[in-house]
Amino acid sequence: MAAELHLLGRAVKQTQYRQHRALDSRLAGVGTTLAQWDALRAISRSPGASARALAAATFQSEQAFGTLAGRLVTQGMVERRPGHGRRIEHHLTPLGEKTLKAGHQVAEEVLAECFAPLSEAERTTLLNLLRRLGDEAPDE
Repeated sequence: MAAELHLLGRAVKQTQYRQHRALDSRLAGVGTTLAQWDALRAISRSPGASARALAAATFQSEQAFGTLAGRLVTQGMVERRPGHGRRIEHHLTPLGEKTLKAGHQVAEEVLAECFAPLSEAERTTLLNLLRRLGDEAPDE
């Protein structure tokens, strides 16, 4: 049983690794990286969010997200604005919106390729199982 769990853990990690490599490679064609595109997605979902909230949403430390956000500001994709107290809010610029949209198109293609071997029913089952492991409630 323990060996099967190790194999399962490795298979999940291997699948994620292949997906991330494909995404990172193809996102370069639209001028971004997977980490940057993920940050743009998080900011788009929560305009005005703090670095702390965005770091949690992108599975990064606050320091790592701050460095990444700084690069996005330098590239003209993100704008930082003063918020309540010492809080700094993050917003997408028009260039950030354009890059995010281009990234969505790339991700749709890559993910379709990654999950092509699975039927629609298998993808639904996999999603439900992964959500259960991650304690996420399914979308209603």
